Amino acid sequence: MESPLFDLVPVSLIEKLLSTALEKGGDFAEIYMERSRSNSVALEENKIRTAACGIGLGVGIRVIKGTEVGYAYSDDLESATLLKTASVAAAIAGSGGHNKSINVTPQNLPNRYPIETYPENVAAKVKADMLLRGNDAAHQYDKRISQVMGAFGDSTKDIVIATSEGVLSTDRQVMYRMNFTAIADDGSGERQTGFHGGGGRVDFSHYDGFTPEDAGIEAARMATAQIGAIAAPAGPQTVVLSPGWSGVFLHEAVGHGLEADFIHKETSLFANQLGEKVASDLVTVIDNGEIAHKRGTLNCDDEGVIAQDKVLIEKGVLKGYMVDRLSSQVMDIASTGSGRRQNYKHAPMPRMTNTYMAAGPHTHEEIISSVDKGLYCAAFGGGQVDISNGNFVFEVREGYMIENGKITAPVKGGTLIGVGPESMKNVSMVGNNLELDPGIGSCGKDGQTVPVGVGLPTIRIDDMTVGGTDVG
Repeated sequence: MESPLFDLVPVSLIEKLLSTALEKGGDFAEIYMERSRSNSVALEENKIRTAACGIGLGVGIRVIKGTEVGYAYSDDLESATLLKTASVAAAIAGSGGHNKSINVTPQNLPNRYPIETYPENVAAKVKADMLLRGNDAAHQYDKRISQVMGAFGDSTKDIVIATSEGVLSTDRQVMYRMNFTAIADDGSGERQTGFHGGGGRVDFSHYDGFTPEDAGIEAARMATAQIGAIAAPAGPQTVVLSPGWSGVFLHEAVGHGLEADFIHKETSLFANQLGEKVASDLVTVIDNGEIAHKRGTLNCDDEGVIAQDKVLIEKGVLKGYMVDRLSSQVMDIASTGSGRRQNYKHAPMPRMTNTYMAAGPHTHEEIISSVDKGLYCAAFGGGQVDISNGNFVFEVREGYMIENGKITAPVKGGTLIGVGPESMKNVSMVGNNLELDPGIGSCGKDGQTVPVGVGLPTIRIDDMTVGGTDVG
């Protein structure tokens, strides 16, 4: 794809920047150019409250020398400024380099997210009307819905990545996302919140099938379902996780620990465990950047490497990591196309794309009916994980008791507490109903946020510690 960025920074200048970046003896240099355009519309109290747009434009230049990294960026695209930026990044190598002419050749990339209707061709009024439709549907669902908040956002990002190895990659990444939050109030002072939304690297026609009414009603359903919930029982018990968005549990409890920077720094408890048993035989964990139109999908990562479908854990055995270029160099293994960055102001690091557990042999109904007493987690809120020891705490946003093999009363105030690998070893049943989330996930790491996808079939975990207020 011929990038519009070449009108601002031609290929001849890119090649000169790469040469300049290596002039002090760096091993590798990379130019990352980005132009992004974003739009957002927000609803609150039955009205459109805000509409905004933004533009980002800049170049990041990275030089690697051994395990050291020099990084500099500029939002001034004048050639003299960019050449100075390249010299700043080059300084990490010290001295002793020489001038080297570099020529780059375009790389053919897959097209995993073809788009027909770009955000700039969708009027703000159309997006505003969608939010009003979802708002009306949520209020009409139940008279106890006292407040609805909605947001519609989209972005288009053009990127160019050139490396001193002579590879030139260009990509255009479009993202849409719509979501609603509903608050239920039964008049007694109890208030419950529900949330739903979705999108991804999809065409705008996605919302013909996933409508604002769908999202608004689901947010209202979640909020009202928790009215009158009993206190979550505390202590070790059997826990069942619902399919789809519950994959955020897997993302945090296991996924981050398999990012290669934590591995080669030996700050992850998965370090030095390749080939070892780290989970139940039923557990296979995959990070897949190839799935069409998903939020975490990439044609190439932010280092110009084609994103891959990679097995991290297979039948309980640790098989691999998510690897970027720097980790690849340090660990002497191939990149898996996992180098990602928030924007041109940041150097890339290993990150997840779409992370999920593969389907198993059990039906959802079999798993629920196997539990005499336990907790069913239908949706999660926030969570915290310590990569060094795997300790995690997750808020259960929507939960229910399981009694005598049936889902019964809603519960509130529940948290899941445990250690990632231990919880994965206690997975005793895995459903055949793998679902990926609807496209709402974002992941933060070291001050950078990137879009991701998660997924899970229904799974049963034994002896999971549940934090709650009912200790009787």
